[in-house]
Amino acid sequence: MLQEFKTFIAKGNVLDLAVGVVIGAAFGKITTSLVEDIINPVLGLLIGGVDFTQLKIVLKEAVGETPEVAIKYGNFIQVLIQFIIIAWVIFLIVKVANRLRLTETPPKA
Repeated sequence: MLQEFKTFIAKGNVLDLAVGVVIGAAFGKITTSLVEDIINPVLGLLIGGVDFTQLKIVLKEAVGETPEVAIKYGNFIQVLIQFIIIAWVIFLIVKVANRLRLTETPPKA
C-alpha cells in the first residue's frame, strides 16, 4: 500500500494539482487585498465615503450581551467583487491555454 501511495503522489497530475492549490491560495490572498485595500476604498470614496464592510441592515439591535442581528450586504458585495475578479482571471488563463493547445503542432511519429 505504501508503494502504491508513493506512485500516486509521484504522478504529474497530483503534483500539478498541489502546485495549483498553493498558487490558488496565494492568488486568493492577493485578490482579497486588491479588493479590500484598493478597489473598495476607491468605490466607497466615489459613492460618498462609504466603507463597504460597514453596510448592513440591522434586523435586531444589540441588547446587553446579545449581539445585533444584521444582514451584512456590504461584506457580500466585497466577496462578490473578489469572485468576479478571480473568475475573470481564470477565464483568461483557460482562454490562453486553449489558444496554445490549438496552435501546438502534434508530435511526429
